[in-house]
Amino acid sequence: MSESESFQPDRRLDQPLQFKSGQQMKNRFMLAPLTNSQSHADGRLSDEEFHWLTMRAKGQFGLTMTCAAHVQAVGQGFPGQLGIFGDEHLEGHRRLARAIKDEDSIAVVQLYHAGMRSPKELIGEPPVCPSEDAETGSRALSLAEVHQLRDDFIAGAVRSQQAGYDGVEIHGAHGYIVCQFLSPETNQRDDEYGGSLENRQRLLMEIAAGIRSQCGADFLLGVRVSPERFGMQLQEVLDTCQLLIDRDLVDFLDISLWDSFKLPAEEEHQEQSLLDYFAQLQRGQVMLTVAGRIRTAAECRAVIASDVDFVTIGRAAILHHDFPKKVLQNPDFEPIANPVSRDHLLAEGLSPVFVDYMNSWKGFVAED
Repeated sequence: MSESESFQPDRRLDQPLQFKSGQQMKNRFMLAPLTNSQSHADGRLSDEEFHWLTMRAKGQFGLTMTCAAHVQAVGQGFPGQLGIFGDEHLEGHRRLARAIKDEDSIAVVQLYHAGMRSPKELIGEPPVCPSEDAETGSRALSLAEVHQLRDDFIAGAVRSQQAGYDGVEIHGAHGYIVCQFLSPETNQRDDEYGGSLENRQRLLMEIAAGIRSQCGADFLLGVRVSPERFGMQLQEVLDTCQLLIDRDLVDFLDISLWDSFKLPAEEEHQEQSLLDYFAQLQRGQVMLTVAGRIRTAAECRAVIASDVDFVTIGRAAILHHDFPKKVLQNPDFEPIANPVSRDHLLAEGLSPVFVDYMNSWKGFVAED
């Protein structure tokens, strides 16, 4: 019996998955929300970003997620970022959501705000943060501005629903603004949004509860979090995930692990892998996905075998628009080795701007 045949039928990569909100993934592959810098300066969808994302839906990703889409103009984190902060974005999002769903892929927007990681030269003013931060020149949000931030995340979800998407994911990872509130390192507030873990969780919980209230239980809702880095402590991240589950605020958790197979950095937690800690959450009907160096068919199977419901694919999806199809057809599939040629990436649906961005990743693009 082969490795893939030894799995339980409902754990196989080609099996559908039903979320408690009602949506069904046709397989166990999600496209990671990937920065690509391809859209217009005002946040409107470009043809290039439309092509990149719909090509992945055609490549058989069961869930296709947009790049991080900012919910406030001052929350922009990179040039050419897709926006969701105004009704002027609706036309492009309607077009994109419809095209993704036409390929039998679940269409999801990732809701985002860069906070102190918004470049001043990009947004035209000092970035904002839970607390003043001298290193980035960020100013602290007032209490009224925290409430507005919460409401703008919720409004982004409502706008996504109006555009026809199946759901949204709240970006609470990678040191962006929700993560900045969660982190005791960047959150030095002395009001109800700072101090204790309960207070630092408050913004995320209020955003999720507001989306649930405004969009309904049949609108797919996920949250992305990441342990380690940016002052995040493993046990606090686990407790935050469990609270989201216990309050019935999410349909899935998206854990960005940097490396899905590594041990925790914190010495007191090194008796098992980071992945195993999250797989052991008391999840009920909440689905779990992880991202982090999942490249080969064998690695996809290993993650699914670790009691993870579906895999999130980033770099391998850049290299192969039809990564799920290739994995399902070949149990020994491995992606093309880096560095790859610009022509290869252009053929895989990346625009020249996106290829230039990928060239900033060491060793990803071959020198001309």
